Amino acid sequence: MSTIETENICGLKRADFQTTINGKQTDLYILKNSLGHEVAVTNYGGAIVAIMVPDKDGKLANVIQGHDNIQDVINSPEPFLSTLIGRYGNRIKEGKFQLNGKEYQLAINNGPNALHGGPTGFHARVWDANQVSDHAVVLKYVSSYGEEGFTGEVLVWVAYTFTDNDELVIKYQATTNKKTIINLTHHAFFSLQGIANPTPTVDNQICEMNADFYLPIDENSIPTGEILKVEGTPFDFRQPKAIGQDIDADNEQIKNGAGYDHCYVLNKKEEGELSFAARLEEPVSGRTLEVYTTEPGVQLYTDNWADGYKGQQGATFPRRSAVCFECQHFPDSPNRPYFPSVILTPEGKYTQRTVYKFGVK
Repeated sequence: MSTIETENICGLKRADFQTTINGKQTDLYILKNSLGHEVAVTNYGGAIVAIMVPDKDGKLANVIQGHDNIQDVINSPEPFLSTLIGRYGNRIKEGKFQLNGKEYQLAINNGPNALHGGPTGFHARVWDANQVSDHAVVLKYVSSYGEEGFTGEVLVWVAYTFTDNDELVIKYQATTNKKTIINLTHHAFFSLQGIANPTPTVDNQICEMNADFYLPIDENSIPTGEILKVEGTPFDFRQPKAIGQDIDADNEQIKNGAGYDHCYVLNKKEEGELSFAARLEEPVSGRTLEVYTTEPGVQLYTDNWADGYKGQQGATFPRRSAVCFECQHFPDSPNRPYFPSVILTPEGKYTQRTVYKFGVK
C-alpha cells in the first residue's frame, strides 16, 4: 500500500477508485489542509467522496454522502450523489429550449423534463485531473458539440481548493465556440452529523437562507414563472429554524417538492458578487456549514427520495438524511427570459465561485 493511502484519515483507498473508462483513467485525489482535515475527490463526475472535519469535541467524521469505490460511484442509486452537474443544473421543461430561433431537444430523464444535463451529463464523465498542490485539484472537461442535445463545444475547468480555514472553494470557468446555454453546480449531499448506518435525518438541523424570495414549482417541479415572497410560508428561513419544522406542512408547494426542492432567489447587492447564501447548524455534533456564492440562486434540496441505499464504508442513506445547497442559476431559465441569463457566447466566459465553509459552534 502506498504511503498516500495509509495516511488518509478518510480510510478510502486510491486503488478502489482506479479504472479505465473509454481510455481515460479514474483516480482518487486527497486534499489536505494544515489542520490535518481532508477532502477526497474522484475525477469521475467530480464526485466528492469524503469531507473529514471535526465536531465540537474535535472528533473527525465524514460529512458528505458518497461511495468508497469507483463501481459504486458509477452505479449509484443516486446518479448525482455529490457530483459536478452540467451542462445545465436543475430542470428544463420537457427538455426544450430555443436559441437563435432554433428549437433544441435534450434527453428526458426526470418525468417529462431534462434534469442536471441528462443521463450522461458532467456527473457521468471522466474529467482530466491535475492535483496542483496538497490542497487543490483542477478538473478539465471538453463537452462536445451535440452532447446530450446541447449546441456548441464547451471547455470547462473546475478547481477544488481546501483552505486552512476548512473552506472548500469550488471555482468554475467555461468557454464555448458557439452560442449555448450553461448552468453549472455541485450536488453535494451534506450530512453534518456524520455518515452512519443509518445516517441520521436532517430534521433537527438549523437552517438559514439569505433569501426573501423563492421560485414556486408545478407538479412536475418546473418553476411556474412566479417569484414569491417566503414570508408567511414554510419556505421562510430568513431566521434560523429547524429543517423539519415545516417540511411536511400542508402546503401545495411542499407537496410538489415532496419536501424542500426549490430554488431560492438570493439577496444580492450586485450581480455576481460573492455573498452569504445559507447556513446550517447540526445540534448534536455542533458542526456548522456556511455557503457563499456568486450565483443568483441556490436550490435547497432535502434528499426527499433516498430509500436507505448503501454508501461508503457501511453507511446507509435513508430519506432526508442529507441537505443540498446547489448554487446555480434558476431552473428552466432558457424558457423564462426575465430570469438571469444562462446564455454563453464565444466572446464571453462563464465563471462561478462557491464556498462551503465548515466550522463548529
